[in-house]
Amino acid sequence: MQARFEFDNSYAQDLQGLYVPWQGQNWPDPQIVILNETLAAELGLDPAALKSAEGVAMLSGHALPESARPLAQAYAGHQFGGFSPQLGDGRAILVGEILDPQGARRDLHLKGSGRTPFARGGDGRAVLGPVLREYLISEAMAALGVPTTRALAACTTGDRVLRQNGLEPGAVLARIAASHLRVGTFQFFAARGEADKLRLLLDYALARHDPDLVGTRDAALAFLDRVARRQAELVAQWMGIGFVHGVMNTDNTTISGETIDYGPCAFMDRYDPATVFSSIDQTGRYCYANQPMIAQWNLARLAEALLPLIDESETKAIEKATGVIEAMAESYRSAWLAVFARKLALPAPDPALIESLHELWQGRNVDFTSFFRALPDALRGRDETVLALFSDPSGVRDWLARWRALIPDPETASARIEAVNPLYIPRNHMVDEALHAASFENDLTLFRSLLARVQSPFSAAEGMEHYAAPAPVDAPEIVTFCGT
Repeated sequence: MQARFEFDNSYAQDLQGLYVPWQGQNWPDPQIVILNETLAAELGLDPAALKSAEGVAMLSGHALPESARPLAQAYAGHQFGGFSPQLGDGRAILVGEILDPQGARRDLHLKGSGRTPFARGGDGRAVLGPVLREYLISEAMAALGVPTTRALAACTTGDRVLRQNGLEPGAVLARIAASHLRVGTFQFFAARGEADKLRLLLDYALARHDPDLVGTRDAALAFLDRVARRQAELVAQWMGIGFVHGVMNTDNTTISGETIDYGPCAFMDRYDPATVFSSIDQTGRYCYANQPMIAQWNLARLAEALLPLIDESETKAIEKATGVIEAMAESYRSAWLAVFARKLALPAPDPALIESLHELWQGRNVDFTSFFRALPDALRGRDETVLALFSDPSGVRDWLARWRALIPDPETASARIEAVNPLYIPRNHMVDEALHAASFENDLTLFRSLLARVQSPFSAAEGMEHYAAPAPVDAPEIVTFCGT
């Protein structure tokens, strides 16, 4: 493992004009709150070195190693449908890239490291609650097998920051990603009509994420198709676990297919396609049911940015790109059916059965996560476990009978169901309780206990049954915030 911290800096070297060199802020008393030692080992980093004064300084942005070339990335983006030609890292810096033991390139990015030239009036800060939310939920997503950025560490800064709940501890999230290239990164140069720099960016993205396409004919179109397929598969996985991202702007849509930016996100408790948690999503644009449509809309914006590279003729470029975007709908549907077929242990996807299940859930207060974990009981003849989850159980027995008729081996199917459907998710009322205790009582006990559960989501832990229970009927409605 690395005793010291060595970074490669391909983004800084290859993409000049797409960033501003920038340093993190100096903090009064940076301290590690929690370190992801498992991830550190995967990256080839020494946890002991990360806990040293030098390591804490790096993870908080307080002081960086000589090998780093810290920068604030520029990008544009559609935010809630409105286009902003210049956004960028207003409160974050890319420290550099780590080459892990397998030779993969991984970004180290610090969120909450202070104001940058892209701050747009913001204070450049983060507070402990949202930082721990991203840590917790990104670790839950990783454990569930969903492509995601990962939290390497959460650090406090030693000062306090004013937010909607009053003064809270300042914090910095050290985040790892396959890259921080976004749809909005391509929109930045496209909006300026800088075709040469757009080509440079495409070449960089291909080399980093799709090296087999480098030098091939129609590489831009093939790249668009790859990104569309990755996003279709990602959103299908979100839908399968009841995850609501909350802010699917184009600057939060990655080229790599990883989930990024966990500001107002949350997991759906009771099934409701209109579920929204974000305080700023007043119209429900990014509700649970709209996520597939928004993903396709976002990729259409990438297609627009890539048009000059797809074909010299704009008419032909539009025709080719439209074909890819239209095909994304079928890619998503296939991925969605595959996700729910796995969750139901079906030998093959059965669209009618899966669609009728979603209809059966409508308006019946069914806890989404608990439903799947109750299915093994139904395979053993105990339908009541499933029926009890419905406020109106009419039609449920008939659906269960149709489903059981497709299952060739109930015992094998039960094991498969429990292997792919989580027992533990970050239940919203528990997340709020844990984050409040951490932020206002300086107590991480609840946070660490919940983190342990979601990092092992499929196996029951003795004495932890309450973590798997549906939210109480009288639990307050959850509202989430971006943290700025």
